[in-house]
Amino acid sequence: MRSLGGVQVTAAFRAPKRSSLLQVVKSAVATVAAWLVAGWVVQGPVPVFAAIAALLVVQPSLNQSFARAIERSVGVIAGVVVASLLGIAFGNGTWVILTAAAAGLLLAWAARMTPGTANQMAISGILVLALGPATPGYALDRVLETLLGAAIGFVVNVALVPPVAVAPARAAVTALGDELAASFRRLADGLETPRSRADLEELMLHARLLRPMRDKAAAALETAQESLTLNPRGGTHRADLAAQQRLLELYTPMITQLIGMTRTVYDGYAPDLAEEPSVRAIAEQLRRAAHDVELLDRVDEGSVPDEPPALTTPLQITQPSATHWILVGSLLEDLHRIHRGLQEGVDRTD
Repeated sequence: MRSLGGVQVTAAFRAPKRSSLLQVVKSAVATVAAWLVAGWVVQGPVPVFAAIAALLVVQPSLNQSFARAIERSVGVIAGVVVASLLGIAFGNGTWVILTAAAAGLLLAWAARMTPGTANQMAISGILVLALGPATPGYALDRVLETLLGAAIGFVVNVALVPPVAVAPARAAVTALGDELAASFRRLADGLETPRSRADLEELMLHARLLRPMRDKAAAALETAQESLTLNPRGGTHRADLAAQQRLLELYTPMITQLIGMTRTVYDGYAPDLAEEPSVRAIAEQLRRAAHDVELLDRVDEGSVPDEPPALTTPLQITQPSATHWILVGSLLEDLHRIHRGLQEGVDRTD
């Protein structure tokens, strides 16, 4: 892969993830339908405005489609009005076309419009003056053509399997829960058996990786929520999405506490730590916490678990170790918070 000035060339035109084939098909159908319908309704030049509007309006979610339809329509109407007024007053010379583009951008900036709307105003002004006569009738036809194209694009996106992004969100939350449970068990192993400094570094790295996984799951849930907005298929998926949101809310503080516990072990580790009875008891509690995290995930998936929660009562240490009492106390405090979070999750499923 070649690079120019440290920037990979292919990154400029290749996406990290391919869009779905269904999305491509819907964009093609919307473009063709807009061209045919607008060409039949609005007599005159080829319906370029309608085809472009339909193509841009078909987005991964209906909420995005609606927003893009409004953005496209407002930009075209404003750009066409500005260009038409300049064209009627001064003709359609080169300097008038460039002035219309600049005026559209300045007007959008003054009105605090989105970048997409601003660009659309400039593009519409250029196309109106470059492709057609500077007459009110021509400008009105282009506005009507754009509104038709935007409406057709939205209708096609609704009619042809409106996109629902709940499954990727569920997968991201499930992966986060699995890794959280695995991290509890890794920390338990680290407390029970002697570890080298390299082992502790790896333990800390695994714990810290939970944060980007949590952010990824949160972003997936936001995308899923957006995909259900205005979606006629949304009713059957909202309960599932709410369950995944509850899980993420439960996992988030546990991730913070697990990272804190891992950091405590990393900073205060000693070879004789595994010999402490209280530390071995904490390791057992961590394994129970891992079990209960997996239990919560199965409950929210709708399956009924065969076993009850394992972390049912907080661990009580009556006589802290004189050597590692600070480390033990810190671990116990975080473990107590984890217990409360798991108990809250169990109470919600009852």
